[in-house]
Amino acid sequence: MEEANWDLSYFQAHQTEEVPLLEGEDVKSIEKDVIYICPFNGPIKGMVFITNYRLFFRRIELDPTMTLDVPLGVISRVEKIGGQSSRGENSYGLEITCKDMRNLRFALKQEGRSRKSMFENLTKHAFPISSGLQFFAFENREQYYEDGWKVYEPIDEFKRQGLFKEKCKWKITNINQKYELCDTYPPFLVVPINVNSDDLRKVSAFRSKARLPVLSWINPENQAVIIRCSQPLVGMSGKRNKDDEKYLDIIRESNGQTQKLTIFDARPSVNAVANKATGGGYEGDDAYQKAELVFLDIHNIHVMRESLRKLKDIVYPTVEESHWLSSLESTHWLEHIKVRIADKVSSGKNSVLVHCSDGWDRTAQLTSLAMLMLDSYYRTIRGFEVLIEKEWISFGHKFAMRIGHGDKNHADADRSPIFLQFIDCVWQMTKQFPTAFQFNEHFLITILDHLYSCRFGTFLYNCEQQRLKEVRKGTVSLWSYTNSELEKYTNPFYTKDQHNVLYPVASMRHLELWVNYYIRWNPWIRRQCICLASSLSSFKDGLKTFLFDRAFSSPLNSLSPPRPLPSLPSP
Repeated sequence: MEEANWDLSYFQAHQTEEVPLLEGEDVKSIEKDVIYICPFNGPIKGMVFITNYRLFFRRIELDPTMTLDVPLGVISRVEKIGGQSSRGENSYGLEITCKDMRNLRFALKQEGRSRKSMFENLTKHAFPISSGLQFFAFENREQYYEDGWKVYEPIDEFKRQGLFKEKCKWKITNINQKYELCDTYPPFLVVPINVNSDDLRKVSAFRSKARLPVLSWINPENQAVIIRCSQPLVGMSGKRNKDDEKYLDIIRESNGQTQKLTIFDARPSVNAVANKATGGGYEGDDAYQKAELVFLDIHNIHVMRESLRKLKDIVYPTVEESHWLSSLESTHWLEHIKVRIADKVSSGKNSVLVHCSDGWDRTAQLTSLAMLMLDSYYRTIRGFEVLIEKEWISFGHKFAMRIGHGDKNHADADRSPIFLQFIDCVWQMTKQFPTAFQFNEHFLITILDHLYSCRFGTFLYNCEQQRLKEVRKGTVSLWSYTNSELEKYTNPFYTKDQHNVLYPVASMRHLELWVNYYIRWNPWIRRQCICLASSLSSFKDGLKTFLFDRAFSSPLNSLSPPRPLPSLPSP
């Protein structure tokens, strides 16, 4: 213990030389004589610093310098490997599984208690919920000139959409202000202007988790709308609810061009039928005669989790080029991405209603992608932040449950890469439309990194009711961080006045694996990214040609293994 205290005292005097610390971050333990088993370069001897935010490994030899910086929120699992009888070289230590497509392995000496100390400190601070601690986000004391919590103001956003224009058939209701109607919905909802509170309560009672149909987006020109909700509680007996049927007809009539309201049920039809056995179901033709029901065949969270696991197996630590095509195909990852960027909402002329089972996973994917295609505002940096705040955070996507923030139960069946799939879809669109988005790839990767990191409060907890009580007052918003360095996240080829609707091509030939995210821990890929970034400012013209060529004729579009990026001219 005295040696550990000496280590910490020495570190505090030299902390700027050893490891970068955020405001509010402090070192909890130091482990010396640790060997990082690098899958690319072999064993590397160094020291491990564990703070209340990160695991930081620094190589002892300074030439060449090597560090490993891992936010603790990224860690999914910590396991001990080897026992007292282990005799193989570097066979005794810890295996760390991460949520961002990498695994880490550290070897430690069997004598002493270094493994026990490192294991206990890691599990304590990487899983604060399980340890009775608070997230680092509540200890983070970073300050930025902009308050990211003010990026999304619901009234302002609906005003931008034209909600308060003359003859608009929609209104904002505060019936859920105290979260009494639906505890996973935001306090302000947009509903048809000629329905009252009793109508809304009756409709809510007939929808799973009380998530009644409410407006996500309205076309200011023709009043066509995108509505989101959960499945109706039809059950095996085929129950009907006249209030729900009437409500959907009012939605259809709000846009005079819609003869039939299109209902997109994200589930496979067989799953929707099976849900009737547990009290759920779908809108049948007999009850909803002026509606057209379309099943989108998007699989559930368990299928998506398994698909990502298979993808990780083939891209980390190395990519086996000889079996690349068959291996990638076997994961079905790109197939799942394909379903979501298909042209499900065409030109915005007809009103549509979208739901899955509970309306917080696949529903959020579909509504936000449709809005991204239809409304160019959401393709700006701030507009995209608004889209995430609105369709994902305020409408109760279960981030805590799907990501497992601070929870050591890595095998929890509720974990699933739903939000990652959405961001992947957005990236696919940026490749097909290189000038239509103000933000760049780095912006999307930053969002995903802090989806896991717990450095900011933006993605903590499952719904706004849980979040509002403490998060806005006690944590920093991710958007405070991103908006403080907008240039870093800006696409230099963005054309500002593109207000057209995007029609992405969803064929497998036009989809590619997001190499700079899924395979970025491979140092070969990372070198290509660094080289490309350093050349960007000096060679915009040449890079622009390269990006356009790569967007439309990349070998990855044909699902080939990752290849070296073309080199740019030397300065």
